[in-house]
Amino acid sequence: MAAAGARAAAAALEVAVPRDVVLFRHERDRFFRLAGFFCAGQGIFWTYLAHFAFTALRPAAGPGPDDPLRPRDNKWRLGFTASCLTLGSLIVAAGILFPLRAVRRVTLLRGGAEVAISTHGPLGLGRGPTLTVPLRHVSCRAHRSEVPAALPLKVKGRPFFFLLDKGGQLCNPRLFDLTVGAYRKL
Repeated sequence: MAAAGARAAAAALEVAVPRDVVLFRHERDRFFRLAGFFCAGQGIFWTYLAHFAFTALRPAAGPGPDDPLRPRDNKWRLGFTASCLTLGSLIVAAGILFPLRAVRRVTLLRGGAEVAISTHGPLGLGRGPTLTVPLRHVSCRAHRSEVPAALPLKVKGRPFFFLLDKGGQLCNPRLFDLTVGAYRKL
């Protein structure tokens, strides 16, 4: 019991860093810019298709042949327009939200009590927000050796996980495991 307490005290001393230390870094600006460009293009395409469906694809007046694919009222037109707008909106929303959850840099701030998490900007444009939170509010849901692609990082008070890509560089793996990489109950 005393040995466990001594190990915990030694780990706490190792975490108290005299200056800011970058624990994780993964710069993927080009990828997120291209993905944002793709999502914006898809949004424009689906909006144009919805506009075309709403304005140009009106049902023909009068009786016609009994073709099951021939629209006879406006329900199909409005349904197709709504489907196109929904799909385009979902793609653009994914392009905005995914870069905000992909972590660019994790920095352990001086003293070791707080962590700064930097993300990419919406649609990959510019730098995203930097979130500074106490270390006790950060929990890594899996060990870095257990996940194949991305390490899920939970921050208390945030609805979604932040994702640390395995392709990133761990600048100080031991300190990362003791601080950000540790599982905590939030």
